[in-house]
Amino acid sequence: MDREPSWYEFQENIKEHFNSLGADAETNVRIQGVRTCHDIDIFVKTRFLGENITWIVEAKYWKSKVTKAQVLTLRSIVDDIGADRGFIISVAGFQSGAFEAANNTNVKLKTFDELKIDTKGLIETEILKTYYKRLLLLEDRYWSHSKRLRIEYGLRHEIMDFSMQFTGQQLLMTARTAIMAAEKRKYPIQLESFLKEQKGEKIAHNFQQLSMWLNLNLNHFEEKLLMAEWEMYKNGDYKPNTRYRTSDDKQTTTQIMAETIYNVRKER
Repeated sequence: MDREPSWYEFQENIKEHFNSLGADAETNVRIQGVRTCHDIDIFVKTRFLGENITWIVEAKYWKSKVTKAQVLTLRSIVDDIGADRGFIISVAGFQSGAFEAANNTNVKLKTFDELKIDTKGLIETEILKTYYKRLLLLEDRYWSHSKRLRIEYGLRHEIMDFSMQFTGQQLLMTARTAIMAAEKRKYPIQLESFLKEQKGEKIAHNFQQLSMWLNLNLNHFEEKLLMAEWEMYKNGDYKPNTRYRTSDDKQTTTQIMAETIYNVRKER
């Protein structure tokens, strides 16, 4: 049997790299965009916490460097498909105009070695975004209820109760601080919230441990919040302030506290 051409192996190796990270990657895929169909060298999909993440990859096993025009073409395809990111992986490298066209966009120019180093961090970044969105939703629901109801239905302790059984604000603050540290890859990350109902370990030494902690504690918080809201509804107390959602330029108390704690730890 004749040996497969090098371009084929190059493309397949890139696909296998993404599959090794837990994504679903396919080669030579035709994708329907808003305006037209596109032939994609490697189409990468994954799903995490209900969020779809889609990347498209062009594998350039060429002797010549990738040009600005080729980057602009991929940018238009990424936009038409609605992909989260686009990559051009080149053996020969890139012209200076190509880097200019990719600067400050969601199209990244890499060698295969650079891709292998960088994509682990990129995937972690995308996953952290899904945790952050989930945190915002939980925070909105928590703060939409009055302090009296949060105390009455077990979402926070009494003002003079120092048992620290559970308080949503403390958990939200710990999770926010942890995500901020993870975005900068500042491991190990302190996860001690001093709550008796805290789940998992007190320190995350890597992304996998942090992910486990966030899953355990956000799931627990969501369950408590759902049960509390159901009891509020049955008792006629379910009257959330749906106008609570803050604007992008207005920080909540939880955000301010989390940023303060993160900055203090960063300076140590």
